[in-house]
Amino acid sequence: MAESGRPQRSSRGSGGRGGPQAGKSQVGRSQAGRGGASRGGGSANGRSYSRTRREDRPRQAADRSAEQARYDGPPLDESITGKELDRSVAQQLRGLPEKLAARVARHLVAAGALIEEDPKTAYQHTLAARARAARIAVVREACGEAAYAAGEYADALSELRAAKRMNGSQEYLPVMADCERALGRPDRALTLARNPAVANLSPALKAEMTIVEAGARRDLGEFDAALRTLENAPLRSRSREEWVVRLRYAYADTLLAAGRTEDAIEWFHRTVGVDGDEITDAAERVAELERRSDA
Repeated sequence: MAESGRPQRSSRGSGGRGGPQAGKSQVGRSQAGRGGASRGGGSANGRSYSRTRREDRPRQAADRSAEQARYDGPPLDESITGKELDRSVAQQLRGLPEKLAARVARHLVAAGALIEEDPKTAYQHTLAARARAARIAVVREACGEAAYAAGEYADALSELRAAKRMNGSQEYLPVMADCERALGRPDRALTLARNPAVANLSPALKAEMTIVEAGARRDLGEFDAALRTLENAPLRSRSREEWVVRLRYAYADTLLAAGRTEDAIEWFHRTVGVDGDEITDAAERVAELERRSDA
């Protein structure tokens, strides 16, 4: 996505469903009450022309309809009660009125159920939750994760930044960096990768940041730097956890992109050796590379 893909301020970011437009109307009325012309203009007899013009009404009605649709969210399955929500997440909703908390919880549960198979609808569920509880960090986090899964990288970055401001968590850094990459800003991704807080992340999240950092180097055409970045990670770990699989796969793929086909074949084999759950297509890729080598 281009730079212009970054989200702009809108009425949803103002803290109320009316947004800035409602504030302008209030200013206009207060000025007219003092006998002066409103910001929207006035006439010689003191009448204010700040009211909405008829030709503006269809557009504003459409805006309100779209906003209402986001607030309502997709239909909720009646079998979803909200009680399925993880206890730690549910605790963060306790400050809300009971019915409101239940509605937010139901949308979050629905989003979690759909995020793999239908991320766009999952994202709409989180937007409905955010419309009701925008000041709760876990809601903004869920919204950011769903936006990321749906490919809405600018929105994901904005939501995760908001969640980070609220709860101070550094765990969002790898996804934020990958959003910067997706938005065509590898330099910003590298800046996030250099954040001192990365050193304190879990091994899995450190691996994710390493993969993103190497990808950003590749985006810049710096293949040797990308390989060094991955070589400094625990590629030879005996663990079979998913993060080791992903690190090895990224290294093999980068070797191939750098023109080192024989080394890439070796590391795709090493990936297959720890990828018991087949979370990557390493087996298919190494088979294809070997067929080409034999041809």
